Amino acid sequence: MAEHAQGRTASDLILGALIVLLGLVVLGHTLVATKVSLLFLGWLLFAGGVVTLAATLFRIGKDGFWLGALGGGLMTVLGIVFLRHTHAAAVTVTLVAGAMFLATGLARLVAAFQTPAARVPLLVSGVVSTFLGLLVLFNLVDASLVFLGIMLGVELLAEGVAIMIVGRDTLGTARAGRIASAT
Repeated sequence: MAEHAQGRTASDLILGALIVLLGLVVLGHTLVATKVSLLFLGWLLFAGGVVTLAATLFRIGKDGFWLGALGGGLMTVLGIVFLRHTHAAAVTVTLVAGAMFLATGLARLVAAFQTPAARVPLLVSGVVSTFLGLLVLFNLVDASLVFLGIMLGVELLAEGVAIMIVGRDTLGTARAGRIASAT
């Protein structure tokens, strides 16, 4: 515990508190947060697609040209769809997220019965993920209006609390270690 206290500074406490405050604001305005996050994602997809298409022009006649052109074109069109039809994009992203929650929950429930050492945590997380997946999928239209905003708000709250507890240096080191071990 002393190691965590040394990694935390006053600026970490201030930054963490500001992120928690931002998370609370986002949770208070989930509809706006959902729309803004989808518009941001739409612009990122559009810009990434245009840049990919432009970079692909330098590869005409070489290996990977058609793959780059197809990927860039798809990203550009997807970005335009996200920007022009935000509600349809929200439903689509919410459907994918609900399906992922459900699949992850079911996989954890199966793993809980195959792994006696981690049975309880796997059962709890599996039940929660399965419940969230079913909740989202059975209320898809209603959930799509606020789902991304809620997810963003909860993530901001968790990140802010984590920064206040352990500090940015410790979190950065832990993330770098996880990334390095995954590769």
